[in-house]
Amino acid sequence: MNRRDFLRALGVSTATLALRSAIAAGQPSNKKLNLGRRLASIIFIMADDLGYQELGCYGQKKIETPHIDRLAADGMRFTQYYTGSAVCAPARCNLMTGKHGGHAYVRNNSEIGGWDSFRGQLPLPADTVTIAGLLKQQGYVTGAFGKWGLGGVGSTGDPLNQGFDRFFGYNCQRHAHNLYPKYLISDREKVTLKGNTRGLTGKRYAPQAIADEMLKFIRENKEKPFFVYYPTVIPHLALQAPEEDLNRYKGKWQETPYKGKSYLPHPTPKACYAAMISFMDRQVGRIMRLLKRLNLDDNTVVFFTSDNGTTFLKDQVDYEFFNSVGPLNGLKGSLYEGGIRVPMVVRWPGKTKAGSVSDHASAHYDVLATLAEIAGAKPPNDSDGISFVPTLLSQPEQQKKHDYLFWDFAGYGGQLAVRMGKWKGIKCNLRKNPNAPLELYDLENDISEKNNVAKEYPKVIASIEKIMLEARSRPITKGFQFGRYPD
Repeated sequence: MNRRDFLRALGVSTATLALRSAIAAGQPSNKKLNLGRRLASIIFIMADDLGYQELGCYGQKKIETPHIDRLAADGMRFTQYYTGSAVCAPARCNLMTGKHGGHAYVRNNSEIGGWDSFRGQLPLPADTVTIAGLLKQQGYVTGAFGKWGLGGVGSTGDPLNQGFDRFFGYNCQRHAHNLYPKYLISDREKVTLKGNTRGLTGKRYAPQAIADEMLKFIRENKEKPFFVYYPTVIPHLALQAPEEDLNRYKGKWQETPYKGKSYLPHPTPKACYAAMISFMDRQVGRIMRLLKRLNLDDNTVVFFTSDNGTTFLKDQVDYEFFNSVGPLNGLKGSLYEGGIRVPMVVRWPGKTKAGSVSDHASAHYDVLATLAEIAGAKPPNDSDGISFVPTLLSQPEQQKKHDYLFWDFAGYGGQLAVRMGKWKGIKCNLRKNPNAPLELYDLENDISEKNNVAKEYPKVIASIEKIMLEARSRPITKGFQFGRYPD
């Protein structure tokens, strides 16, 4: 038996043999080199309302997040990474579609026909190109576990209609305001949550059920390249956590029980908020242990980020006590830095240097292009994103940069913002005042956005005003249809 026949007997394809021969002969090849190693699996974890400085690796002192901190120690931590919007649904749209707020279909939290998982939020149109759809074309099996917020069951925005093979969690984000719900959605069916009586209500803790299903999906698809989108519902209100996590923090701090009506009251709000974040961190630890056990950790890229900044409801989440956004100004719902600058940690063994830190400025709408490059796919031509894979590979000379980052947020009075180099321009309350003046901040010297220098830099103001006019299209509000509602 000659060497070629021997390799064929081992399962090495003719195409691979030809490719190796071309390489040995010094001939160029336009094929990606895989040589028996499958495409890297991808896990994208997104917290809900987690502030820029609520993780230990970003300077948090009171809340324990050892597993996410380990991700940062093993990979790269970004210091100038942004969400695409300041609240849930539009941020998810920016992420999934690779479009900034000026071009995105969803620009605010918009409910359709009341809230439950069969109606939910404004759905993505049927022809939307999403991360999941792109990766599915590359042979990935795709699963989403957590809070969707881009279309109810049966709508064009249903995750199963947007490239996902599996979904488990909350289709409707308002349904996710209760972490001990009567049911969750499994693909397109309601499933009753039973068991796990450790919770405050005696019902099963939904974030636990979601994490369990996510890990099951990984186990079931360990032989294939997979894309796991894990938009966890934590630490978004209401304040609810299992007792085992609460016990880590009970009695540590002086507490003022919340007695309002918007969300469920909690006797120890600080302890509960910290417990929720530590619960989320424990699930990250479970993911990493499973990848190790399945021998997948060396060929899986893990991302961790947040959808926006910390909630502004101080009587429930004491963001000053936790120093949730550090020196940044603003919170959730605001296009000031505290509302949109979020953590981003990436672990990619053998590719991303352990313990590295990057100040590359990027946003959620860059993720589609980034994951597409990892998977060997081509992003759509109308994508606003730029892949940050060169940054992950420590190749700054090859990293393309945005001329500007752009936010168009219809909520909270109407806001526009542009980040252009060190300059940050923002307009607020545009619904009441379409001619609202532009505020200008020098983020290199004023990260807290305290000193408005608009009067001193008219040329910068003119450039940003031009971007705000040209970088946005009119919002689209039609073109979606619902499927039939189950009884």
